Amino acid sequence: MSEELYSVEQVADRLGLHVRTVRGYIRSGRLRAVRIGKQYRIAEADLAALTGRPAQPAEAVAVEVSSIVQVDGVDRTAADRLGTLLLAGAKTVRDPARPLRIQTVHDDERNRMKIVILGGAAATADVLHLVEAVLDGDNGLLAGETHGG
Repeated sequence: MSEELYSVEQVADRLGLHVRTVRGYIRSGRLRAVRIGKQYRIAEADLAALTGRPAQPAEAVAVEVSSIVQVDGVDRTAADRLGTLLLAGAKTVRDPARPLRIQTVHDDERNRMKIVILGGAAATADVLHLVEAVLDGDNGLLAGETHGG
């Protein structure tokens, strides 16, 4: 298992600091570093300890999508059915490290439903496709109910 090592210059660039400031952090013990020859190298974990952010591999990019979907013309019964379907779908998400979160709210006065979706890009896209399939006009699973019928 090899951990990414950064030069003083790379750390200065990442943190928006001057190289001398980073060297000062190393000399004072605020930033741990290993001396290799005449140069310092800083491990990802030590950089994370300095910044207070968890260490992540350089290639790992965390993406979270937040979406709000508004559906007009949905009565309470149809909104409850759609909410149950979406919540059941959220339980089948493949990545337990990034769970999909869904919340639904129905406004009885306006016959309007709001769906709040938080999760990874692919899982969110799957939910949006499901919403579209369920509400797709006359062919949708809630056809006849979504328009007050």
